[in-house]
Amino acid sequence: MKLSEIEPALALSPLDGRYQSQTSPLTEYLSEAALNRERMRVEVEWMILLANGFDGNGLQAIIPGVTPFTEAERRYLRSIPEAFGKDGIAELKAIEEVTHHDVKAVEYYIDRRLDAAAEQLGTDTELARLKPLVHFACTSEDINNLSYARCVKDAVQQIWLPAALELVDYIKDKAEEFKDLSMLSLTHGQPATPTTLGKELAVFAYRLGRQIKHIELQEYLGKINGATGTFGAHVAALPDVDWLAVSQEFVTNRMHLTWNPLTTQIESHDWQAELYGSISHLNRILHNLATDSWMYISRGVFAQTPVKGATGSSTMPHKVNPIRFENAEANLEISCSFFDTLGATLTETRWQRDLTDSTTQRNIGSAFGYALLALDNLLGGLKSVHPNHAVIQRELQENWEVLGEPIQTAMRAAALEGRSGMDNPYERVKELMRGHAIDQEAVESFISTIDFDDETSSRLKRLRPESYVGIAGRLVNFD
Repeated sequence: MKLSEIEPALALSPLDGRYQSQTSPLTEYLSEAALNRERMRVEVEWMILLANGFDGNGLQAIIPGVTPFTEAERRYLRSIPEAFGKDGIAELKAIEEVTHHDVKAVEYYIDRRLDAAAEQLGTDTELARLKPLVHFACTSEDINNLSYARCVKDAVQQIWLPAALELVDYIKDKAEEFKDLSMLSLTHGQPATPTTLGKELAVFAYRLGRQIKHIELQEYLGKINGATGTFGAHVAALPDVDWLAVSQEFVTNRMHLTWNPLTTQIESHDWQAELYGSISHLNRILHNLATDSWMYISRGVFAQTPVKGATGSSTMPHKVNPIRFENAEANLEISCSFFDTLGATLTETRWQRDLTDSTTQRNIGSAFGYALLALDNLLGGLKSVHPNHAVIQRELQENWEVLGEPIQTAMRAAALEGRSGMDNPYERVKELMRGHAIDQEAVESFISTIDFDDETSSRLKRLRPESYVGIAGRLVNFD
């Protein structure tokens, strides 16, 4: 049995196999079928603009000899991409096997629907006669760049961004819940000034929020200006038409993209590099969250909730592995590799055109697929852990030496006020604290040997590792 001969075909990529249930929403926007459907939408809307114009009541053809489409004809044309399904996919594939050109196959697919229009609209329709409007004055990239931009924009706004916001909102909720839960910090892996769990989660929410704002403001550019961006064919055929105005109208108001007036044959893809750079940056922040969470689990600060029936190890029954965070790490790394390559490759083309971007852009779905999968991994991981209060409290109680910092800082403040006996505060505290097991009694005894005023001495003696968190709780609410 050859696996390659099994029908329907087995998935090669895990995104379409093992993880299909998590990534399938992206199919609506970033699959090959979605791209072809969007190509049809672009072609159809271009026809409608050329036939019906955009001045006044929208019933003045831009091209002489073209009768504006009726409302029924416009509905019929717009139904072509909307009806594109399983049978249409197979038909388009068969056409492309002849043309060996994907955009030309879309053009011929639409031509067939125009030939059949009379069956639905009656013999008075002129759609069949107006087949020359399909792809009029267009190069393939006029269609492709608009289609990709619309596909990516929808994928971001409809699928990726809601998933990212759901994760960030969950982190914010947990930051608020645990804003006053003191915990030991580790800097360089060593005990350091305590913080709160909520404040540490809020750091990630703040970092992620900044990147999301960039992504929400992202421009999606498009162009429709011919084979090398000069409107050469447009002007040669119809020199009296204001093609700049037509192009801007189409891209801005019909495609709902930002008009790019200056391109080669291709739209320069700079917006894609910007977007993918922002998402890649956000991915790396998420990667930091995943590794920190993994280490909190390892340290015991986070306890995992076992899933009934789940197996952590094939040989060690006691194990509950942090696999969601590990999977998130891996998927984020793969997603970043795709996004980084896309951003680097798409910003270059040889002179007015080469095809490196064509192959590269077919991997946009994979980049988003692994990113979406990682968001699912992380949200599931965070929902499966909770603070282990016993471990958190034990760590604090075992590290009274972290109070050396406030004591030596208070000595510095007293020295600046002119109080005597405050020489070498850092060195004196280091001699007491460094390399020694310190407890509450030792800290309070040391404070008693320093000539603080009564209020300062009392305040410092009231300090506990769990109370030495500054204004961490207040910081949680900074967006």
